[in-house]
Amino acid sequence: GQDVATILHLVHNLIHEEEEEEDKPSQHRMQNVGEQGHIALLGHSLAAYISVLDRDRLRKLTTRILSDTTLWLCRLFRYENGSAYFHEDNRDGLVKVCRLVINARYEEYASEGYAVLNSKQPVIYQSASGRPGLGQHLCSQLGLPLSSLCTVPCNTIFGSQHQMDVALLDKLIKEDIEAKKLPLLLIANAGTPGAGHTDKLSRLKDLCDQYSMWLHVEGVNLATLALGQATSGIMAAIRSDSMTLTPGQWLGLPAVTAVTLYRHEDPALSLAAGLTSSQPVAKLRALPLWLSLQYLGHNGISQKIRHATSLSQQLLEKLKTLSSISTSVEDELSSPVVLFKFSQEISAASSRGSVEGYCAGEKEGLDAFNRWLGEQLVQLVPTSGVDVVELEDEGTCIRFSPLLTAAVLGTQQKDIEDLVEKLSELVPVMSSTMCLRQSFREETKRHSPSVTYIEELSWPGLGAVRYEPQAEGMDECRRKQELEKINTELLKKLQDLDTDIIFSTGPEFREDCIFVGMVTEDVDVSELVDAIAAVGRDIEESGRLLENMTEVVRKGILEAELQLQKANEEKLIEEGMMRQLPLVGSVLNWFSPVQSSIKGRTFNLAAGSLDSTEVTYSTKAQTGRLSLQDTPTSSSKRLPG
Repeated sequence: GQDVATILHLVHNLIHEEEEEEDKPSQHRMQNVGEQGHIALLGHSLAAYISVLDRDRLRKLTTRILSDTTLWLCRLFRYENGSAYFHEDNRDGLVKVCRLVINARYEEYASEGYAVLNSKQPVIYQSASGRPGLGQHLCSQLGLPLSSLCTVPCNTIFGSQHQMDVALLDKLIKEDIEAKKLPLLLIANAGTPGAGHTDKLSRLKDLCDQYSMWLHVEGVNLATLALGQATSGIMAAIRSDSMTLTPGQWLGLPAVTAVTLYRHEDPALSLAAGLTSSQPVAKLRALPLWLSLQYLGHNGISQKIRHATSLSQQLLEKLKTLSSISTSVEDELSSPVVLFKFSQEISAASSRGSVEGYCAGEKEGLDAFNRWLGEQLVQLVPTSGVDVVELEDEGTCIRFSPLLTAAVLGTQQKDIEDLVEKLSELVPVMSSTMCLRQSFREETKRHSPSVTYIEELSWPGLGAVRYEPQAEGMDECRRKQELEKINTELLKKLQDLDTDIIFSTGPEFREDCIFVGMVTEDVDVSELVDAIAAVGRDIEESGRLLENMTEVVRKGILEAELQLQKANEEKLIEEGMMRQLPLVGSVLNWFSPVQSSIKGRTFNLAAGSLDSTEVTYSTKAQTGRLSLQDTPTSSSKRLPG
């Protein structure tokens, strides 16, 4: 075995292994673990110690912890007469709720199992804006076919395009009933995963009551129920049959379980569904949250949630002052999630060049720019908690959802100011690049065919070009090799230039073209393209000169080999066959030495000619004789004695 110090050292090395390999500090966002975080982590250690108590004492303690935590959460989030299920996977509560509803609606399910589902197939309804993969996970865990999952489209004309279409849902339910199916459960959103919008919960609850369906609500906006003044749209969530909360994210508590609050009168069905447990140890999952809620108190919890929502309002107000930035929120006064993106409407101050022709693939180009903007903001202001989301209608947007990130990252008002400051620096560069893209395309075409413009709308920059070698007579394979060779060398040359423009191989590391990054408005596109063409031409001419020299050397070597072969043949004729025999030749050469007539060859690279070495050796011989004559001789003296 190993001692504790050795094991802890091993854990430390495993944690920092990637940083040591990369030889640089990690850029990942680290959770801000303060004293409240230590309280939550302490709960896990205490749970392990408490689990070894005797059974009676353990049962009393865990029952107290579970009942206290359930009561506090129900009061905090205004969910009267509710029960709580604590779970690690935030989808697990919904799975257990579905099992509860199946047991309740199919009376013989406990004895007959899935056979009773054949008479009336259950249907689970979810929004098209809901969590990706959630419905498939439910079907997988419950053993239901995917045909039991019905995805309800969102509004297209009236209301938010991220809210479930209630009228269409009503129509789908009626069709399923006519098809002898059983509408079982509806999953509604109080804050969609992408845009943070809330479904019309009150109307959905009325619809569920009409068709005896179970209403489950989830989403980040449920956190605002803990505030003194929650919007009426969110307040409707307290009428739901169940809802899933994630207090660990909202309050910045590490390793704290998610909680599903639900209302049901039959404890036997709750036990069968797995929402309650007869094992005392299972109830200890609530201990970290039990400790944390007492440490923070009602005021501390409300303050954290209020701080997060105020950050959203501060950012929204500051974004309205920026040109070329458009915002999207559900409610201007109280939306806890802010979406923003770079807009194509370029400010007049930075308008240069022609934007005609950019309409083709406009959305894809703007998405690429916004993706780049989001990545830059994440790197420059990591504590802001912004991330990039892909939405069906809005395209690529940057999302600020402080209820999910502020407590974890410790986001403050200073981070919002830094975020807006970086935005104000990046937006002018993006605007000028957007304006100059068409000019860059036109200037590149002016240098055709030596320089070709590559249509790459997904590239967030000025554009992509390729230098085309002008040599003729090459086959396709050879031409491709030459093209990659020249463009690779051209990229290295451009990267060595003293300029702020970034040249790269692009997102897919293509070696046959050069991607030009963002540029400021003072860049002369004509000079830039001229420089690219000139450097490419120099590389091509240098390569051609080297290739010609290589060909001359190759021919010279072949000629030298032929001359040496001819000299060997002449030597054979001159000396005769006898001298070529190993033993006889040595004896003959000893009695009658033969002066060799074979001459060496030199290759003159400058003239490209093959010359004899006879002149070289004779010159060296004369030089050697002169040096011997000039060397003074020392007179030897006889020493006395």
